[in-house]
Amino acid sequence: MSDHTVVHVKGRVLVGPEDVRDELWIVGGRVTYDRPPGSGDVLTVQGWALPGLVDAHCHVGLDRHGPVDDATSEKQALADRDAGTLLIRDAGSPSDTRWIDDREDLPKIIRAGRHIARTRRYIRNYAHEIEPGDLVAYVAREARRGDGWVKLVGDWIDRDAGDLTACWPRDAVRAAIAEAHRLGARVTAHCFAEDSLRDLVEAGIDCIEHATGLTEETIPLFAERGVAIVPTLVNIATFPALADGGEGRFPVWSAHMRRLHERRYDTVRSAYDAGIPVFVGTDAGGSLPHGLVAAEVAELVKAGIPPLEALSATSWGAREWLGRPGLTEGEPADLVVYGTDPRADVGVLAEPLRVILNGRIVG
Repeated sequence: MSDHTVVHVKGRVLVGPEDVRDELWIVGGRVTYDRPPGSGDVLTVQGWALPGLVDAHCHVGLDRHGPVDDATSEKQALADRDAGTLLIRDAGSPSDTRWIDDREDLPKIIRAGRHIARTRRYIRNYAHEIEPGDLVAYVAREARRGDGWVKLVGDWIDRDAGDLTACWPRDAVRAAIAEAHRLGARVTAHCFAEDSLRDLVEAGIDCIEHATGLTEETIPLFAERGVAIVPTLVNIATFPALADGGEGRFPVWSAHMRRLHERRYDTVRSAYDAGIPVFVGTDAGGSLPHGLVAAEVAELVKAGIPPLEALSATSWGAREWLGRPGLTEGEPADLVVYGTDPRADVGVLAEPLRVILNGRIVG
């Protein structure tokens, strides 16, 4: 396929949940709905087309031990791409992956910089580990280094308490979030438990990752403030194994993790029912492999989110939330083609027929 090949996508083009068209054309790597005049080489692709999928919680350049080399980062990005994920919000990585931006065959990445955690309160080699007095300065640093997002670690196991506890005082997060917003960045935070959520939301946070600690008391607050969640249910599935591993040293923590896991689907459905924005994220790149976006969409449906809304959470809605285009006239042609209608069965997402990135068929 040469750079001059015109691609004609025929069948059903899902521009939006209800905006369905019969065809689109890709000319010069960009979307058009106008038949190009006198086109030469034309490659026809048939099926059901969606905007390139979004993984809104992913980590390229990271594995369970910390930063990885560029070759490993490339493999991670390719695994996501071949699964149909063409836009990633990288929710914290210690690696410099800016070189990926120069590769037209790899997914586009929106970076949150490096995680910011409390000293000795997160996974080793992942984060800047600091004390509250330095939080504003580090948030400002990562806001300048990232692509409009900053990632905090809102809670983690406190070995003295033997359970999950909040990492930051209320005043510290309020000042830090205000500084990020002043610099034009949004803020998200890793949160498993209940304790940190009210302080973070009232401090003005924009998103919470995992959000397994949502309760009847905090769900209305999230809904009122429009704070989004990215549940990462494929990651929450690992909680029982983690709990088993920590049972001997931290029995209270282990029991807490099991409770959070047991109510995970009810938590997500209650959040959705309350009007909280929910988006797809896999948390790939730590202990999980890349390319799990279809599995996460299926988990949201299992939790009780309507299939069309779960689909939007990785396509139209997710792109709008992140400020990136879908299948819009003149925009880069990033799309995935399937054999049947993914609105009828989200399981189709696991079997893309064609992946088209920047107008070129890459998978």
